[in-house]
Amino acid sequence: MPHTQDLNKTLTLILAGGQGERLMPLTLDRAKPAVPFGGMYRIIDFTLSNCIHSGLRSIYVLTQYQARSLEEHIRFGWNFLPRRLGQFISVRPPHHLQSGKWYQGTADAIYHNIDTLEKERPEHVLILSGDHIYKMDYGRMLSEHKSKNAALTIGAIPVRTPEASRFGVFEVDEDRRVIGFQEKPGEPRPMPERPGWSLASMGIYMFERDKLIEVLREDAAREDSSHDFGKDIIPRMIKDSPVYAHDYVDVSGGAEPYWRDIGTLDSFYEANIDLCRVEPKFNLYDSNWPIYSLIRYEPPAKTVFGDPGGKGLRAEVLDSLLCLGAIISGAKVKRSIISSQVRVEERATVDSSILFTGVHVGKDCRIRRAIIDKWVRIPDGTEIGYDPDIDSKRFKITPSGIVVIPHGYEFERSSAPAPTPQPTPT
Repeated sequence: MPHTQDLNKTLTLILAGGQGERLMPLTLDRAKPAVPFGGMYRIIDFTLSNCIHSGLRSIYVLTQYQARSLEEHIRFGWNFLPRRLGQFISVRPPHHLQSGKWYQGTADAIYHNIDTLEKERPEHVLILSGDHIYKMDYGRMLSEHKSKNAALTIGAIPVRTPEASRFGVFEVDEDRRVIGFQEKPGEPRPMPERPGWSLASMGIYMFERDKLIEVLREDAAREDSSHDFGKDIIPRMIKDSPVYAHDYVDVSGGAEPYWRDIGTLDSFYEANIDLCRVEPKFNLYDSNWPIYSLIRYEPPAKTVFGDPGGKGLRAEVLDSLLCLGAIISGAKVKRSIISSQVRVEERATVDSSILFTGVHVGKDCRIRRAIIDKWVRIPDGTEIGYDPDIDSKRFKITPSGIVVIPHGYEFERSSAPAPTPQPTPT
């Protein structure tokens, strides 16, 4: 493992400005890394938690698209590092001095923060994406990077070859030095030692600072460049610099390393609903590697009408996640994620769904296979997820049939209003 001194000489830059078009409408008014996940987290919390557990304490989050929600989350939820000791997690919005444009690519985003690299003068620069779900010790990667005297080390994970066209794909020699790299190839090359699988880039880059500054300036001067690490920087670097692949090791120790690029609504839904399994692929309950987030002081979650004799109602919650402040009042919830301040009223059913903060489900509603964004009030008797023809006239439906209701959606005025909450009997 690296010495603390090595970690102190590492500056971390997290790319968190992605628009996330394939996650619309969840990204309509928030950046992709700010999308809620697992009931009480934001997607970026997983990358930031990895940094904290790895011993990294100098972190800049580079924002851009619809950044307000993300910036507030960082400011209020990740402000615990002592700045007087040189430790920080700080937000960096775009600051193009001349062009006035947004970042043109991943490399362009770092290029426009070269002044930070020159001022901070770290020995190593770790570049991460803020929209992936995984657990990784970056210190292990830094140790390997230093031992091989690499100019660049890239996080790598095997993926099934038919799916590899969504990623950068490596060719490596016996020492894991990168000898070939293609960004999102139409026909990905399989690993010789593992047919049917390809070695894919995780978008995790460990650079030597001086080399990074050099290649960024060269790239910025090229008119034929798209200013992207995968498309431009890496293919050129492997020709004349020591570039290595670092095999990802999941700190949870599972047989199959868990890493998810939440790129589509269907993948977002599946990754969330998987958390409801008895043995989920991703463990939120690992006390050795907790996921940190913004702490909200809400009352405990509760169920109401658990006694069959009370109004003939019974609250049932099966295989679900309930967050603080949620109330299930004589309703049935199965295989769902219920975020904070959600209320599900009498005789309603919620099945295989994700309800964001503040959603109110009225009496006698039936909700199935849906993602409902914050503060939506669903009138009594509403059905969602049962009739695709009706749903498609109002909402987006994914290829697998998931109904997605955007933040603040207002149902027709003719719909019955949600009832006013009444005092709960003791």
